[in-house]
Amino acid sequence: MDVLSEVLKVVKLQGALFYNGEFTAPWSIRTASSCALARRVVPGADHLIVYHLLTEGRAFLRLESDERIALSAGDLVMIPHGDPHILGNGLSTPPPVDDYEQLEKVLAQGLRLWRFGGGGEVTKFVCGYMACDPRLSQVFLSGLPPVFKVSIRDDPSGRWLENSIRFSVDHAGAPRAGGEAVLAKLSEVLFVETIRTYISNLPPEQTGWLAGARDVEVGKTLALMHRDPARPWTIATLAKEAGVSRSVLAERFRYYLNEPPMSYMTRWRLQLGAQMLGTTNHSVAQIASEVGYESEASFNRAFKREFEVPPARFRAQVRAKQPRVIARGQPVKH
Repeated sequence: MDVLSEVLKVVKLQGALFYNGEFTAPWSIRTASSCALARRVVPGADHLIVYHLLTEGRAFLRLESDERIALSAGDLVMIPHGDPHILGNGLSTPPPVDDYEQLEKVLAQGLRLWRFGGGGEVTKFVCGYMACDPRLSQVFLSGLPPVFKVSIRDDPSGRWLENSIRFSVDHAGAPRAGGEAVLAKLSEVLFVETIRTYISNLPPEQTGWLAGARDVEVGKTLALMHRDPARPWTIATLAKEAGVSRSVLAERFRYYLNEPPMSYMTRWRLQLGAQMLGTTNHSVAQIASEVGYESEASFNRAFKREFEVPPARFRAQVRAKQPRVIARGQPVKH
């Protein structure tokens, strides 16, 4: 069973490609934090995961306080926690252009090439983002470093994906039915493929959620929990389904995730409950039942321990922060 797929069914990623760049050395760009970017591209989004796919040439990326990461064609570099960063190329790069200041122009032109630079070596990028619920996606985001890269040209599926993205971007200006939907889906597939590649390349001694998802017994247990969170799981039933003893499961789960299976199950149920409180009109009692609690009272107690406020107040606080929407779909702040 694929635990990452089970989690992503709930997280409900919303992806897009948002600019297509052709830069000539020397050049340098400062990319805004995902919070700043979200205000412009996905109003109301709680978190954006930003990525850059280098399709031609060379470049470097660095977080503002870190060393440079060298990039070459076929590399995808992901910034999962939304840190501001600098991209560039050239022996003596100029002061970075702030892409947030250019964002309105870039977004207005769609995926037509954004060109600039000093006229030297050509670098081409396709850049995108994934919007997601930070609370639910935290299970796998917490295991990711501030920035990492993978080469998507290392296997046939990655090469097919890159070619599909390049074809779709090159034809983005043509009025083709469903074009935006295709680009959104390609962005989502690219994100998932990158996470899968990252997991497969983790060292054997790695711990954390992503490493646990790769482990046979722990990964199966996590998939069971995420597939059917309302089921009245116990350590005994989980161990039986995973095909190991209770003691082995508890030991392996603690090794990878640093907590017992049932503690993890409780936190995930409460995260699901919090997400449903903010996105549905279901009653607290209905939500309690759907996430595996036998009574509204027991859900209320557990929820308050986790979030420090009862469910009804949590719902009111979340909705007070959400933008209202007028007829034409433009968000309006309260």
